[in-house]
Order: sequence, then C-alpha cells, then structure tokens
Amino acid sequence: MKTLIHNATIVNEGRIFVGSVLIEADRIAEVFEAADPRLRPVAEGLPSAAIVDAQGMILIPGVIDTHVHFRDGGQSENPAGTFYSESRAARAGGVTSVVDMPNTKPQTTTLETLEAKEALAARDSAVNYGFMLGATNDNIDALLALEPTRYAAIKLFLGSSTGNMLVNDPEQLDHLFRDARKLIVAHCEEERVVQANLANAKREYQGTDGETAALHPKIRNNEACFLSTYHAIERARRYGTRFHVAHISTATELSLLSNFDLDKKHITAEVTPNHLWFDDRDYAELGNLIKCNPAIKTPDDRLALWAALEDGLIDTIATDHAPHPLEAKQRPYFDAPSGIPSIQHSLQMMLEVAVGSGQWVVDSTRGQAPPTTHYPLPTIVQKMCHNPALLFGIKGRGFIRKGYQADLVLVRPGVEETVTRESLLYKCGWSPLEGQTFHSRIERVWVNGNDTGGGAEALRFDR
Repeated sequence: MKTLIHNATIVNEGRIFVGSVLIEADRIAEVFEAADPRLRPVAEGLPSAAIVDAQGMILIPGVIDTHVHFRDGGQSENPAGTFYSESRAARAGGVTSVVDMPNTKPQTTTLETLEAKEALAARDSAVNYGFMLGATNDNIDALLALEPTRYAAIKLFLGSSTGNMLVNDPEQLDHLFRDARKLIVAHCEEERVVQANLANAKREYQGTDGETAALHPKIRNNEACFLSTYHAIERARRYGTRFHVAHISTATELSLLSNFDLDKKHITAEVTPNHLWFDDRDYAELGNLIKCNPAIKTPDDRLALWAALEDGLIDTIATDHAPHPLEAKQRPYFDAPSGIPSIQHSLQMMLEVAVGSGQWVVDSTRGQAPPTTHYPLPTIVQKMCHNPALLFGIKGRGFIRKGYQADLVLVRPGVEETVTRESLLYKCGWSPLEGQTFHSRIERVWVNGNDTGGGAEALRFDR
C-alpha cells in the first residue's frame, strides 16, 4: 500500500521546504522537493484515495517523547492512567513514540518487570514504546549486567518523587556512574534541602490559608535543583558517564551545561513544555493542577529555558506526562500528588510559540526561521524529534528520510482549537490547559505508515 503526502511544508533537519513524502507499507519510500521531476509520475500513478493534499499544512517527523509516566505496570486497576488510554492521547497530539518511566507498580527495576511491561505495551499501545530501567540502592549490579540495547536508559532519582525510588548511597552512585554502559537519566533535586524546606513549610502553613501550591517552588527551590544537578554532573565528568538531566527548571542550572553539538556531548539536558509554558504566577489560578517535580519556577527561569533551547544548552523536549486523579489533585497542597498530564497537547504548546496565529516562512533551498516574533520551527522539531532519536539511539525514527519508519505528523496551522474536558483522552480526564485556545490542529498522524490507530512497535535502541 502506498500513500503520497503531497505539497506539504516539510520541517526537517534544519530546513523548511515545500515537498511530498511517499509512504510504502511502514516506511518512507521517497522524499520529493516541489520541483523534483520524479514527483509528477509518482503522483499520476496513484489513485486519488492514496494522495493526501497537504497544501498549506506542516509535515514533521513523529514526536518522540522520552519521558512519560503512563502509570501502567500491569496491575489490574490503575486510576491514574493506562498504556491504552495515555498512548491514544499521545497519538492524538502527534507523539508517535514514547519512553515510559520505571516508577510504576511494580517498579521496572528487573528484567522480569521490564518484560511484563513490554508485553502490556505490545497489547495496548497506540504508539511505539520503550522503557527505562530504574536504579535503586540495591539493584546496581543486576542492572549493569543486563544487555544495554534491551532498554532506553537508566532512570536515576536523586530526589524523591512519585514512586519513591530515591538513590542516595554514594558508593552505589559511584559504581553506577563508573560502570554504566548506558545513558543515565536523572531527576535532580537535593533531598536534604527539599526535606528541610518541607518541614519548615508544614510547621508554618499546614492547615492554614497559606497552604497553597505557591509554596511548591519555595520547597523544591533553585538551591535544591542546582546542588543536585551540580553534584551529578561532577560525578558524570569524573567518570566520563553519558548523563542526561531530566526536566531542568532553573536558570542557574544552565551554567552547568555546554552548547556543543549533540554528538560531542556526554552531558545533556531536557526541558518540559510545562516549564516553558507556565511560571509561578500561574499557581494563583491553577494551584495543584500545575504542581510537579521539579517545581515550575519564575518568569525569569522560564525565559532562560527558552533561550537555552535555541542556543543549544538544552537538547530535548519531553513532557514528563504524569496523570493523577482529579480528586487527588484537589486535596490540600501537602497531600496532593505531583504531576501534570500534558502529552496530548505538548506539540501544540510548542507550535503555539512557533506558529501561533501568524505566518511562517518557507524557503525551498535552506532552513529559515519564522519571523522574530515567533520561535523557530526547525528548533522545535530538532528538540522533539531529531535529538531524542540521536541521544537514545532510537533506530530509523525521528527524521523524514528515505528508508526510515513512516512516523509522521501533519499539522494544520492558522485554525483555532480549544481544549475542553470532553476532548481529553487521558484516563484522569483533566488538564491545566482546559480553556486554552491553540492556533494549530493535529490533522493526521502516521505510526509506521498507519494512520488509522494501529501500527505501534517496540522501539530499538542501538546505544
């Protein structure tokens, strides 16, 4: 079966150009620029039903989200999310591949639990899937003995978060950083600082009118983030470890990073759309709905994160998608869990800044950024599609290239779409973005050449 996505504005590998993409079975068979003489006979040789008229629309590689919490470890009842529900929300939002975190029930810390989650995803997932294995104070030897291509990365919690997999044994940390053959991805918050701030805040505010989510960035503050990230990067530099800082949230941490090309780095960083979209002024309206770890910080931090994306200090964008039941988020601040469901709208959040309701620039010979009032589309595609594939060694995905898997997203810009509770596919059924109007729509999504809801496969990792 063949499909021709015809006359799209393609954003790929630093360029924006008008072209067409031929899909054959599950792969990209050819990429044509508008003036390519090979295009016309191909288009004329296909029935009209096999041609998608993409004029005026943007075509990008499928988004690869390398940081999700689908909450599904195989237990029979899970009120927060399942691979079935959350993968369909992901696909609706243009995400075609995900890497799920290990802090589920049971925790993904052994080969046995990894295989159980693989079987679950093979049955239920609407998008391509892979998994991180979690480090604990007790499993480092067993973890390092596993074949590294079986899984995406080692997830390390240097600050306690949902699931409590804190690793705080210095000898085990040295062992892991010294001997890991795999990328280590870390949640960096200094536990000592967080717990001291938490104890002080509870003494002063618990049960009072001051117990609100506005406390969150004061408890999980810049000091906690910087100290943990500093010590982790120092350890990674000492041992030459490939190390990735998850969900970076402060301007101060950026001073620890470099803006070398990705292939020259062994220390890299991720940011979430939520830390780019919200800041601490939003706690007044949204409260616990934007309570997440690490905390959303100040407007200055948010703007610094945007600048770091463009100048190369931050390498990937991933959601840290983390659903919780609404009733749990409505508890008093100290009792409410941390986490935000966001994967269904992560691409639209980023496109709103790049495209908004304005115009974007097409250059058929080289990449060219949109007007300076908007953010460059090629940078967003690089951080959401290209770099995740390169960093995690995800084979055959993340680019619009001949021979690659046909994971593709067609976006219609310049149309309004408002987030409503009825439009959400999350099992938890809520989003802090309810009422937000975006100026782009995810028009069509292909996963391995399939745009009808099937086609998902296990991801392959080669590093």
